[in-house]
Amino acid sequence: MKTKEQKVQATVEVAAKLKRAKTAVLADYRGLNVAQDTKLRQKLRQGGVEYRVIKNTVTSRAAREAGIEGLDAYLAGPLAVAFDYEEATRAAKILSDFARENKELEIKAGVFEGQVITADKVKALANLPSREVLLAQLAGQFRAPLAGLASVLAGPLRQFAYAVEALRQKKEAETTA
Repeated sequence: MKTKEQKVQATVEVAAKLKRAKTAVLADYRGLNVAQDTKLRQKLRQGGVEYRVIKNTVTSRAAREAGIEGLDAYLAGPLAVAFDYEEATRAAKILSDFARENKELEIKAGVFEGQVITADKVKALANLPSREVLLAQLAGQFRAPLAGLASVLAGPLRQFAYAVEALRQKKEAETTA
């Protein structure tokens, strides 16, 4: 049994994790066997996501301490929380993919940048492209107009080069004839 001091420390720790995380996903893991749970933990670890089983009372107190309202409605039964501190979509993607393959895992809710989101919104978040893909798409959007502009600006120069070449060929033909 934990002492009151240990419970307070656990609450402070979880509150700090909730504040720091870009995304936290709550999942009901009942029904997962040891092999499935191990596989899930391995995937999350490889993805850089922290996964912890936390008591609902600790999670509730920590959420209040972190200024997150509305999470208590989802705190029923055994829950695990996946914290992602670097990318907003990664934890949601890993858990959603795993839940599709393993029906025993149920996503209950999430916390996205300090706001509680439903399981449907967590799944929608999982369907978003990663940060790197979004940045690449954005760079492509910036590059396309610049490439078009370069082509337009190069057009008159290219036409001038063709005219000079045609003139050179004409002069060459006149001198040889």
